[in-house]
Amino acid sequence: MAPPPQPDLQSSLLASLSSQSLPAPSPTWLATLLSSRTNPPPPLPSLTATARARLLATDLTTPNLLDPSYTSSHSIPPEITRPDVRSTTLPRDVVLQVLDIENISKSRWGQVEELEALARGEGSKGREIVRLPVGGEEGDEGGERGVTQATQGQTQGAQTQGRQGAGRGATGAATTTTTTTTPAGSGARDTHKLVLQDCKGVKVSALELGKVEKIAIGKLNIGEKILIRKEAVVSRGVIMLEPATCMVLGGRVEAWHKAWIDGRLARLKEAANASRAGE
Repeated sequence: MAPPPQPDLQSSLLASLSSQSLPAPSPTWLATLLSSRTNPPPPLPSLTATARARLLATDLTTPNLLDPSYTSSHSIPPEITRPDVRSTTLPRDVVLQVLDIENISKSRWGQVEELEALARGEGSKGREIVRLPVGGEEGDEGGERGVTQATQGQTQGAQTQGRQGAGRGATGAATTTTTTTTPAGSGARDTHKLVLQDCKGVKVSALELGKVEKIAIGKLNIGEKILIRKEAVVSRGVIMLEPATCMVLGGRVEAWHKAWIDGRLARLKEAANASRAGE
């Protein structure tokens, strides 16, 4: 009996990517991906995972990356970016990539000070427990007592204290739990402003109207892809981000992300100085 015909992998892969709200790659891109696989090719879930990772790590404006029909039907309509339109809604789902993120809940100078403190190794630390074991001679009237102290702040370590009574006691070894340094980032209630870009290269600003869990400095990557759903509110050319209409898909464009991290302090200083000069 002849084996059943092999299904069209390209169509199946496209359908699988579409079910995950990912942009539709071009036939050329898909053919290149499939030709680099083994023969017989790996299972569809494995192919989908590979295609997804590569799409999310690539600039959406790269030539021949996306299907031309997808690009024309899933880009930002020109009228959306007009600042004279008081309020409108997005007429279709759009996948955008992150070019910039700013925490507008904190002053720029405050963020500059946090970054400079981190550079000096003065980042705030998590809770640290220091224990000094109790020791002493049996029957001593004022034996040594261990002190357990929890500290939290911007010092490099916790203070260890011991109290001895009546000149008698014994020695003990202090032990400290491991702590982590917290980078200057975003609080759970902070509001963020983003600069986003569609597959045609059109840029648009976006603002958190409702807290979106994965949108925060230290969590969101530059080049990361975000799905903005149909009916998302756009006010004065700014997309309002809410959990119901915004989904972070993931990814990162490594070169963009590194450049953003390396230049963040300089950008904040420049913006802060410009604001001060305009006052």
